[in-house]
Amino acid sequence: MEFLKSITIAASGLRAQAGRMRIIAENIANADSTAQRPGADPYRRRIPTFRAEMDRALDASVVSLGKVQVDPSDFRTKYEPGHPAADANGYVKYPNVNSLIETTDMREAQRSYEANLNVITATRRMLQRTIDILRA
Repeated sequence: MEFLKSITIAASGLRAQAGRMRIIAENIANADSTAQRPGADPYRRRIPTFRAEMDRALDASVVSLGKVQVDPSDFRTKYEPGHPAADANGYVKYPNVNSLIETTDMREAQRSYEANLNVITATRRMLQRTIDILRA
C-alpha cells in the first residue's frame, strides 16, 4: 500500500508541474505581444499556484495546480509612435513578462518534474524487486 501511496503522491506532482510548465510556456509565447487596439492592455503574466489536497482513499496528501493568478506589476512601455498599438503619446505597452524569470521558473519546474519521475521509477524498481523476492 505504501508503494501505491508514493506513486500517487509523485504522480500528483507530475501533473502539477506539467500545468506549471504549460502556464510558463504561455507567458513566454506572449512575452512580445501587444494589445489588439491602441492604448489597450496587452497580455498580462500569469502565475501558477499550488494547493494541497487529501486523497482519502490512500490517506495521503497530494498536490494539484491551484488558481492561476494574474501578475499585477506594471507593463513595459516603449516609445514607438509608428506602431499600430501605440497610444496617443506614441507609447506601446508590452506584457509584464520577463523572459529570464520565465526561463528560470521553467527550469525549476522541469527539475521538480524530473524528481517526481525519479520517485516513480525508484518505487517501481522496489516493487519489482519485492515481487522477485516473493517468487524466489
